[in-house]
Amino acid sequence: MAKSIHETLIYPDTNVETVAALAADPAFRSAVAAYQHALRSDLTVAPTADGRKIRFEYAHGTERVPSFAKKLAGDEIPIIQEETWHGDKADVLITIPGKPGDMRGTITLEQRGADVAQVVDLTVKVGIPLVGGKIEDLIAGLLTKAARAENKVGLKWLAGEWQA
Repeated sequence: MAKSIHETLIYPDTNVETVAALAADPAFRSAVAAYQHALRSDLTVAPTADGRKIRFEYAHGTERVPSFAKKLAGDEIPIIQEETWHGDKADVLITIPGKPGDMRGTITLEQRGADVAQVVDLTVKVGIPLVGGKIEDLIAGLLTKAARAENKVGLKWLAGEWQA
């Protein structure tokens, strides 16, 4: 089984280059992690021949995770999000070290008039018999909330209104 995520987030009155720069900004990614109550976070950015590779590592506590998933996760959930950007599109791989499954897909930035649409398309796969579907649903919900949280912080960040 697999669960698909399709989310379109809007950044009004800006351009693709400005929104793309957020992904590689350590201060912005740190603010997003803090907004989501991450226990810790780290961002590395490396240039590639035709873009850049971003590795965003963060960890969440499990206090708000259902008990069936908490048994599998332990005390915290470390997450590694790798984005390989080529212009206005990124290939995305999200993994939880030591756990079966992954989240793969793309992030695309599109100029739509004066606004930028960030289109997130991911597929969640968890290879655990019996409970894999439940965990896929849980992870899909968490990733959707995370994308919306990043957008919320991004809107305030671009407007110069973000306060840590």
